[in-house]
Formats: sequence, structure tokens, C-alpha cells
Amino acid sequence: MAERDPRPQICDYEGSNYRTEFWEGKGRDYEDRVERIALRRLLPSEGQRLLEVGAGFGRLTNEYHRFEQVVLLDYSLSQLQYAQEKLGRSSRYVYVAADAYHLPFAAHMFDGATMIRVLHHMAQVDAVLAQVRRVLTPGAPFILEHASKRNLKAIVRYAAGRQSWNPNDPEPVEFVELNFDFHPDHILTALARAGFAVERRLPVSYLRVPALKRWLPAGLLASLDSLLQLTGLLYSPSVFIRCRAVGPAQTEPLGELTFICPECGGALVQVDDVMLCQQCARRWAVRDGIYDFKAALDSA
Repeated sequence: MAERDPRPQICDYEGSNYRTEFWEGKGRDYEDRVERIALRRLLPSEGQRLLEVGAGFGRLTNEYHRFEQVVLLDYSLSQLQYAQEKLGRSSRYVYVAADAYHLPFAAHMFDGATMIRVLHHMAQVDAVLAQVRRVLTPGAPFILEHASKRNLKAIVRYAAGRQSWNPNDPEPVEFVELNFDFHPDHILTALARAGFAVERRLPVSYLRVPALKRWLPAGLLASLDSLLQLTGLLYSPSVFIRCRAVGPAQTEPLGELTFICPECGGALVQVDDVMLCQQCARRWAVRDGIYDFKAALDSA
């Protein structure tokens, strides 16, 4: 593998209080519940090793209990530290700090993957999806969530002249730097280019309205949203997709998790708390049980 292209701009949550300022006690119980409902509908009944791209502080990781091992990948080392505090250290969980454009894994290491609340930060969707496809075995399920520009609020605002961009235009819209909404058809096309076959799509978070959330219990809203998911009407602010890596399903057990250098693709050998590339000699740190591929030690 040739050395990678210059790193695209990345939305970095390093050092942020995303967990406490956005989720915990911030009135987002409804969003959390409906995303879990969608995941449970789409996840396979069992699996060997799942890659959670953009795991953050591990909010959804307990939903993957049917997999024997879960690899939590996030660009933020501090978010992974929160996840590690919550989930603990064991062979069941592997924590990896890296960017999704250059996944530090050999091909076909996973028989499942998820990417929830991540794609809206990606300016190069094709590059990210190609990386996920590379590390999945043929036939493996991939559950992707994306923010949808064709939602009811955007449609109404555009019709009333209160919004400049057309929600029916297939091209993504960047409404804030590194925050994108995507048309559902745009994502379908991108998934096909990356080598995925779509099986099912669910509209999620239809009732993400502040007034409703203030006056109605989160449990009731989640129950209503659960029914709306079954309509398949993709006019919600969030869309969940289950697709599969194209190719005949692999039936034999996965091999041991193998890391590669995210810069050159060379094989890595672990020596104490350092991952050493056998090809380019770059060194990567293992910090308190977290594999840190954000920057090589030699360039830190």
C-alpha cells in the first residue's frame, strides 16, 4: 500500500465534553432510545468481531453484546478514555484512536460494522465507505446512520422561503463547517460505489421537536417513533441503513485482529507499548490500553 494522501480535515472531539454537554442529562433520552430501537432491528443475531466507527464514549456499545469482540474506534483519545472507564479493560473490547479515512486494520478483519452519528462530519464520504468495506469480510453487515437533508422541517422551511438550499437536491449540504446533511439517494449511490448492497432503511427521530420533547414523556415519543420507523417514509432527520459487503459470506472464523500502519499499510509488530511498522519504521503508541494512531511517535 502506498503512503496515504494528505489527511482530510477531521472533526476532532479531543478534550470536549460531548458526553456531559450533549447527552447526559441534556434532554436527549428520546434520541438515544429511538437509535437503540433502530439498531436492534438491524443488528444480526450474532457475530465474531464488530468495528464501531466513531464509538465516542461508548454510548451505544452495549447494544453489540451479540458480538464476541467489539473494536471501538474514534479520533478522540479522550472519548475513548471515557469509554474505557465505562466498559473496562478486557479482550472483549479493543480501543483504537485513529481517523476513519485510514483505518489501521488489515483487510477482512471484521464480520460487522456500525457508524452512527459520524458520517455527517465526513467531507469525503466515498473514501470512508471504501475503508469500511476493505476491513469487512464479504457478506458482513454494515449499519450506517446519516443525517438527511430531505426531512420534513427542511421541506417546510424551503417551501416558505426560509431556507436557501433545496432538500430535494441530491448533493450534500454543509450547513456548518464539517457538518453535512445528505440526500438518502446520494448515500445509496455512495454505498453501491463502495461495494455494499442495501437491505433495509429506517427513518428515525421523526419527533425530534423541542416542544414535543418538553411536553411528552421520552418513552411515549420513542414508542411512536418506533411505529413511524416501520413506515419506511424517509422524511426524517436521521436515516439508518443496513447493508452488506458484496460477495459470498465468509463462514470460517476470523483470524487474530491484525493492525497495519495507517501511513504506509505495512505490518505492525507490538513491542511493549509501541507498535512498530516493519515497512516504514514509524512507531505508534499504546497509551494505557488504547492504540493511538493519531500521530506517529516520530512526528509527535
